Amino acid sequence: MEYCGEKGRGFMFMGEYHHSLDDKKRLIIPSKLREDLGDYVIVTRGLEDCLFVYSQNAWNDIVNKLKTLPFTKKDARSFTRLFLSGATVCEFDKQGRITLKEPHTNYASLIKDCVIVGVNDRLEIWSKTNWDNYFSNNKESMSDVADHLFEVDL
Repeated sequence: MEYCGEKGRGFMFMGEYHHSLDDKKRLIIPSKLREDLGDYVIVTRGLEDCLFVYSQNAWNDIVNKLKTLPFTKKDARSFTRLFLSGATVCEFDKQGRITLKEPHTNYASLIKDCVIVGVNDRLEIWSKTNWDNYFSNNKESMSDVADHLFEVDL
């Protein structure tokens, strides 16, 4: 587990890991990350052309939040529909791999080289090309984004 915080106060996933998708669309999830995921994970379409990977507990939290969205709002219906329709349960094999479905690999442009990124309560699976592009396009604006996200009213 990649741990951040005081002992007993929870954990978050963090870090960047490079692995390859094999011919059967299996991807190894690093053992330090698997410890807190459980025996299986929920994989769904994420944002910015990557996949989101959740433990059962984190998935339940997300689903509970989605249930509070008003079904009368078109954006809520659209997001919930697209997010949940892409979800599937993936079990770990004995080597710590998950098998990704073709709709997932197509959505995230996963062919061979992948990057697994720890992002708080989830993992993200990116094609190396998409990750490199995302990182290159966003690293310069990180300071400006932080300024906007953490503004303090005086």
